[in-house]
Amino acid sequence: MLAAIIRWSLRFPTVVCALAVILVMYGAVVLVHSKYDVFPEFVPPQASVQTEAPGLVAEQVELLVTLPIEQAISGASGVESVRSETISGLSVVTVVFEENIDPYRSRQIVAEALGQVAARLPSGVKPPKLTPLVSSTMDLLKLGFVSDKLSAMELRDLVQWTIRPRLLAVPGVARATLYGGDERQLQVEVDPRELNARDLSIGDVVAAVRSATGVRGGGFIETPNQRVMIESRGQTLTSRELGAALVPAANGAPLRLRDFATITEGAAPKFGDTLVMGKPGVMLGLSSQYGANTLEVTRAMEAEIDSLRPALAARGVTLYAGLHRPANFIENALRGVRLDVLLGAVLIAALLFVFLGDVRSVVVAFASIPLALFSAVVVINALGWTINTMTLGGLAVALGVVVDDAIIDVENIVRRLRAAGVGRRNGGPAAGSAGDGGVVAGLIELEAGAAGGHAYVEGETFFRELDAKCVEDAGELVNCAKAHAH
Repeated sequence: MLAAIIRWSLRFPTVVCALAVILVMYGAVVLVHSKYDVFPEFVPPQASVQTEAPGLVAEQVELLVTLPIEQAISGASGVESVRSETISGLSVVTVVFEENIDPYRSRQIVAEALGQVAARLPSGVKPPKLTPLVSSTMDLLKLGFVSDKLSAMELRDLVQWTIRPRLLAVPGVARATLYGGDERQLQVEVDPRELNARDLSIGDVVAAVRSATGVRGGGFIETPNQRVMIESRGQTLTSRELGAALVPAANGAPLRLRDFATITEGAAPKFGDTLVMGKPGVMLGLSSQYGANTLEVTRAMEAEIDSLRPALAARGVTLYAGLHRPANFIENALRGVRLDVLLGAVLIAALLFVFLGDVRSVVVAFASIPLALFSAVVVINALGWTINTMTLGGLAVALGVVVDDAIIDVENIVRRLRAAGVGRRNGGPAAGSAGDGGVVAGLIELEAGAAGGHAYVEGETFFRELDAKCVEDAGELVNCAKAHAH
């Protein structure tokens, strides 16, 4: 088989060279459009169901919220396992999907099950939220915001309502989570003695606040010529407006909320806080979508952030964009591979030219590096893998093997062919260093899912074997070369 490949390569050197050029061009295109990630998807697709239950202790949340959700989604198709974590006021159920199954279809089934269980949850519990599918590493970018001019509440409002929507619009971003700052709230503080004096209950106050802050349709008015829509503009946005809300009293006398309650604009109770470079601030954690190109999404995100910098600087906000950037690992690995390729090429060219004095041998061995690299990239892309730090590390190791074999095996073949008297043309001392029609012929082989193979050359012969060993059947190679010389 190997001898047939060698004979075919010697017989059609132009075709082999053309195929090598096509492989390099196609590999370069594939490399540009490949998906980059920090690590491969080493865990099955998963999502979490988060349910807020304000006012309930952990035992109540576990019994009334977590358990019904687990029972509803455990039997869904494509779900491998379900685990949960319950704290006071919050239930988090993690759903792990089976491997080799469409996670989006499984998510749809889980979402349908959640829609059914939501109606059975206690009053006051918010609807369950199914978080987006994220990659195994999840983290895409962490941004820090600090300001000496804005308060903690104003800074959070700026990040939440101005910056976060802009960044969520970048393709490939799954979610953006806020940490730190003060969350703005309209707070109503009621004195129980005032309620008793007016024969009111907490439920009356809650109904009045909900009515004042809610938005509902106003209906329409029919006229002979048209239907006129009524727009409701009664939603209160300030503490003063909320204090003017009416509360029905038992004796029929109208009461306003400010008559017996204190309405203020304050911060929501905190479950944690954030320090950015030692100062109180707001952190925005961004996660990538499942299967997204981490490097491409990060660069698109940074371009969007750069467009926001002038507006942030005008508001006195300092942005720290590099708190955590997983794309750095990918870029460092790419730089390492480029350095390996450059060093390997220089070593091959220097050693072969010094010891062999054959320019064509140097060129053929030099070509083994990009051919091996692009072959590996094409195979990785065809298998649906991402280019990540692990595959790049494997490519760096494999390129070392390619460099080693290119030097050892090329020298071995040239020495044997010269000893057999093959390759000299017109009495020329260097085998294959001159003459017309000298062409490089090659065979590319990929080992271990990364890059492999070894280069062999004598003037017009270039082929690659399958294993990491020197030429064992050099006699057969010499016979092939002799037949071509004749």
